[in-house]
Amino acid sequence: MKVHIYDEFGPQDTAMMQALYSRSPLSVVEHAKKVKKTGSGNFMKKFYVGYGHASIADCGSTTIFIEGISILADKAVQDWPLYSGQETSTRYIDMSKQPIIDPKGTRSSKAILDRWMQFYVSSQGPVRKYLKEKYPKKESEDEEVYEKAINARSFDILRGFLPAGITTQLSWHTNLRQAADKLAILSCHPLPEVKNIAEEILSKLKVKYPESFCQQYTKEQEVFRKRSVEKYNYFKPLDKENFVLRSTVKRSELAKYEDILSSRPEKTGLPLFLGDLGQVQFKFKLDFGSFRDIQRHRNGVCRMPLLTVNRGFNQWYLDQLPKELQKEARTLIALQKKEITRLSAPSEIRQYYIALGFNVDCQVTYPLPAAVYVIELRSSRYVHPTLRCLAHQMYRSLKKKFPELKMNVDLDPDDWDVRRGLQDICVKR
Repeated sequence: MKVHIYDEFGPQDTAMMQALYSRSPLSVVEHAKKVKKTGSGNFMKKFYVGYGHASIADCGSTTIFIEGISILADKAVQDWPLYSGQETSTRYIDMSKQPIIDPKGTRSSKAILDRWMQFYVSSQGPVRKYLKEKYPKKESEDEEVYEKAINARSFDILRGFLPAGITTQLSWHTNLRQAADKLAILSCHPLPEVKNIAEEILSKLKVKYPESFCQQYTKEQEVFRKRSVEKYNYFKPLDKENFVLRSTVKRSELAKYEDILSSRPEKTGLPLFLGDLGQVQFKFKLDFGSFRDIQRHRNGVCRMPLLTVNRGFNQWYLDQLPKELQKEARTLIALQKKEITRLSAPSEIRQYYIALGFNVDCQVTYPLPAAVYVIELRSSRYVHPTLRCLAHQMYRSLKKKFPELKMNVDLDPDDWDVRRGLQDICVKR
C-alpha cells in the first residue's frame, strides 16, 4: 500500500490528477508529472467542458471570500445543500460600524435604517449593565471570560434590532462544478444585489479558471431556471400554524434498530443508512436571526423564508431588555412596521429594512439521522435561546411520535453559561 498527499497543486491540477485515475493504471506520481508537463488548463478544456465530464470539476475546489454584502445576500449564497464556509457572527461582533445596504436610497428608507441602528447602539450599555445585575460574576469566574460572556449575551439580545440590510462577510468553499451550478441559480435571484454578486464571482472565476467556467447554457435552460427561481425562491406556506411535525418514518421499521437506538453514546451521530427509513419535516415560526443558524445544517432541505413584519417581533428579544427599554423598543417596532409598510417597494426589497428579530415561516425536511443531529446540537445552552427553544419543541414532538428514539438533548432550562466567553479565536500567549 502507498499513500500520497498532494496539496501543492491548484484546483484544476488536483482535478486532473484525480480524473486520470479513471483512465490510467499509473501511480499518481506519474499523473503529477503529467500535470506539470501538460498543464491542467488544457486538460480541463478538453475533458471537462468539451466532453461533459462534470464530475471532474467535483475534484477541484476553491475558496471564495465575499465581503460587504447584506445578510439577505449572505443567506442567498448559503442557500445550497453543499455549502461550506463561515460568516460574520452577529452574536459575537459589534455590528454598529457595519455599512448598511439601502436599495431604495430615499430619506424615509434611510430613516428606518437609522432608527434601528440608533436603538442597537444606544442600548448596548444599559443592556450590559442589566445583564451584570441579572448574572453577577462569581468569585471562581475569570474577569475577562465573564466580560466576553456578557458582551456575547448583549449581542444575542440586540441583534434582533439589526436590519437585514446590514453588511457582513462570508467564505464559500466549493468545488468548481458546484460553483458553476450555484452561480447559474444566483444569477436569476429576485434581489438585484444577489445577481450582481453572482456576476462578480463568476467573472473572477473565469479569469482564475477559464477552462472550468466557459459553460454555454441553452435558452431553454435559462428560461426554466429564471422562472423557477423567481417564482419559488421564497417559501410561501399555505397555513400559518406555529409548529407542525410530519414524518414518513414508520415505528415498526424503526423498531428493528432498537439495539442501535438505545446504545448510541453522546456526540455520536446515528448511522446514515437510517435515512432510508424516511424523512422528518418541521414547519415552525422563528425569528430570522435564528433561522440563519438552522439554515447552516446542509443534510436536508431548508426553505428560504420571505422576511416580512406579518408574523410579529419575537417576544424573547423584548423580554430580555430592562423595563425602561422594553417600552422604547415596542414603540420603535410599531413605528418601524408602519414606515416599512409605507415603502413603495416589492416585498423582496422591503426585507432590507426589517429587523432580524421579526418572525418568519420556516420549513425544514431532513432524513431521520440529520433531524436527530440538528435537535441534539441546537439544544445546547450555547445556542441562541430562540433557536434552543425550538430545538426543545422539536425534541418533544419527535419523542412523542417515536418514544423508542433516544436523543441526547440538553434540557436544562437555564441558558446562561459564562463559558460562552471562551468561545473565541485569540492569539496564543
